[in-house]
Amino acid sequence: MKFSHLHVHTQFSLLDGAADIKQLYKKSMADNMPALAITDHGNMFGAFQFVAEAYNHKLNPDDPKDKRLKVKPIVGCEFYLVENRHKRQFTREEKDIRYHQVLLAKDDEGYRNLIKLCSLGFMEGLYGKYPRIDKELILQYHKGLIATTCCLGASVPKTILKHGEEAGEKEFKWWLDIFGEDFYVEMQRHGIPEQIKVNEVLVRFAAKYNVKIIASNDSHYVDQVDANAHDILLCINTGEKKSTPTMKEFSDDDVMVKNKRFAFYNDQFYFKTTEEMSKLFPDLPQALDNTNEIVDKVQLLDLKRDILLPNFPIPPNFLTQDQYLRHITMEGAYKRYSEMTAEIEERINFELNVIENMGFAGYFLIVSDFIKAGRDLGVFIGPGRGSAAGSAVAYCIGITNIDPIKYNLLFERFLNPERKSMPDIDTDFDDEGRQKVIDYVVQKYGKQQVAQIITYGTMAAKMSIKDVARVMDLPLMESNMLAKLVPDKPGIQLSRIFNAPLEGEKSLAEKEGLMGEDIENVKKLREIIKGNDVQGEVLREACVLEGSVRNTGIHAAGIIIAPKDLSELIPVATAKDSDLLVTQFEGNIIESAGVIKMDFLGLKTLTIIKGALQLIKKNHNIDIDIDSIPLDDAKTYELYQKAETNATFQFESPGMQKYLRELKPDKFDDLIAMNALYRPGPLEYIPTFIRRKQAWSR
Repeated sequence: MKFSHLHVHTQFSLLDGAADIKQLYKKSMADNMPALAITDHGNMFGAFQFVAEAYNHKLNPDDPKDKRLKVKPIVGCEFYLVENRHKRQFTREEKDIRYHQVLLAKDDEGYRNLIKLCSLGFMEGLYGKYPRIDKELILQYHKGLIATTCCLGASVPKTILKHGEEAGEKEFKWWLDIFGEDFYVEMQRHGIPEQIKVNEVLVRFAAKYNVKIIASNDSHYVDQVDANAHDILLCINTGEKKSTPTMKEFSDDDVMVKNKRFAFYNDQFYFKTTEEMSKLFPDLPQALDNTNEIVDKVQLLDLKRDILLPNFPIPPNFLTQDQYLRHITMEGAYKRYSEMTAEIEERINFELNVIENMGFAGYFLIVSDFIKAGRDLGVFIGPGRGSAAGSAVAYCIGITNIDPIKYNLLFERFLNPERKSMPDIDTDFDDEGRQKVIDYVVQKYGKQQVAQIITYGTMAAKMSIKDVARVMDLPLMESNMLAKLVPDKPGIQLSRIFNAPLEGEKSLAEKEGLMGEDIENVKKLREIIKGNDVQGEVLREACVLEGSVRNTGIHAAGIIIAPKDLSELIPVATAKDSDLLVTQFEGNIIESAGVIKMDFLGLKTLTIIKGALQLIKKNHNIDIDIDSIPLDDAKTYELYQKAETNATFQFESPGMQKYLRELKPDKFDDLIAMNALYRPGPLEYIPTFIRRKQAWSR
């Protein structure tokens, strides 16, 4: 018999789910499950990653025409349902009563409605940490969605328990009337007394109204052995200790009982195999088989989209954006260059042709527009950085202030026909003026079309050890000792520390560059994890929880600009420290989801320069154009030779200052070289470069 899990929480059910998406697919493929659903609490944070991972496992990966997948991804969400999503005031007597509700996207229309519901849960219904929707929204956005009676925390089961079978039947009929054949009785068996009582009633409802029963397991972690790690995760969430007695009684999400902590009823909330589910439902085998009906109903989704650029308005006397871009580029070129040589004209025409062929004219116009607006608002803007400085078009339309032809910079490094993704133009603003430019963008394109980008704070190696140690009541001194044994290497993983070879191919020595004391500390950790004491348990559970999403934040620079209401394209959320919407998908996948990302970087160093020029004007009545200062000033190079570079962007770190003293730069090319070399990879070549310059100088 084939069976698919349709009620699954991942690590994106923040501090409530401990299941890694890749591990879920691995287990479902090993069990030959036809499909897998994601139903995280109130959000769609993991939806894109979830679907993308399914496409990594094709039935026939060697045949590009064969689009079939080993496991069909089903995108869903377990919503928080309330009577009135707009209500924000509650009392001890009149609480915010929330019900859980699973909805699954059946097709593309269902996916769009799921996005809308999930976004509105944050935009209109957020109360405390709960993004809430109500029946008014479900009536509006139910098309293309599949609904179930969900878990014990849902409206039908809760109504049965609190108000009796008759009231529960009325609630049941409401859902049935809305969803019809796309409404299912969801049967779970976790051994909870209240659940057993509810299930008896649900079976009667199913028979009376001819509604099919589907079996599910409220899955929050991958394997049964992960139950303890998941319990620790719940303690991290609630700030409790593992030793605190648990509250087993069924209750609402945030009910607190003195001297007791929230915990799951038992260790049965894991991703069970088909065989385990069959043993759980020997009397209802059709409940397993009915999951296949839902799987067959669901159309395969692919969430990757081509990027949709904002609608940039052009003057009426131009037919296309390419035509307008060519016009302002040539207009700018005559201002930038005293003489329009054949070489310059050839370079500009070449770039414009590439931009037109790749369909990127709108992108250049958008960036040029908000940079010009920023300058008009008195915002200090950087001269340009990264590969964008290699574009003569960007130079001519004011995006950069660096002449790529003069410095022989390559346009192809920035943009070439082989590149499939959108070009990347990072823009630096003085940190006080950055918000003015963002406000301009919001005013131009609309508040529903501009958003910041979410970030996920995950439990890294040291953090997972410290979090678990606190929950397990390990003394702080011992907790710090364990964490200090983890080598200080960015991105180092406990899974590698405990399982990777120490030397040789793909070893800790080769990949992480560990040696000496670090290797000795790894050996100590490997001994400790074998122990049966608290330290050993802390390390074992920290390994399971490493990488779990702990919290969300906001990307420091990224801004999304969309051609229409963002909630029609991707799920969005809100954040306490932002007046803008926030995407539910993180930055490294956001463009794959079809929206464009712009980096608005706020630099304190630009603010310092801006303030310095204002003081010079005030005290000496001298106007200085920072973009036209000479690059051969001997006194300035003396400062660089002494490494007196505090508040000089990218030249103020102690490491950079050390090399500047040794290099003794005396021309702009030296600073260009140092800026290029002082980064991971070429860093080791700096001493060679310094020796060659000194030899050349002699």
